Amino acid sequence: MKDFYYETMYILRADLTEEQVEQAIAKYQTLLTEAGAEVQDTQHRGKRRLAYLINKQREGIYVQINYTGDGSQIAPLERALRLSEEVLRFLTVKQEVRPPAPVAVEA
Repeated sequence: MKDFYYETMYILRADLTEEQVEQAIAKYQTLLTEAGAEVQDTQHRGKRRLAYLINKQREGIYVQINYTGDGSQIAPLERALRLSEEVLRFLTVKQEVRPPAPVAVEA
């Protein structure tokens, strides 16, 4: 089956402690890995002001996970994100994995 490159960005509540944020990040990484995805990169982008109120919150902690998989990992991840009270919003974007462009060797 063909692998795709996925990027999921989610926003955690700003009132979480640093330990709770790290636990949430680890939980979603583990969920992806157990579902068969290969996590490429995780970026903790920090606390930022939201453009508008979400669940009466003015700030949120942004986290981005980049991973590859065949697509079957998306539903369990998004279900967990949707049911979690610590997650305000999430978005998953898909791109095809492209082979690296050939590099010309100077002679």
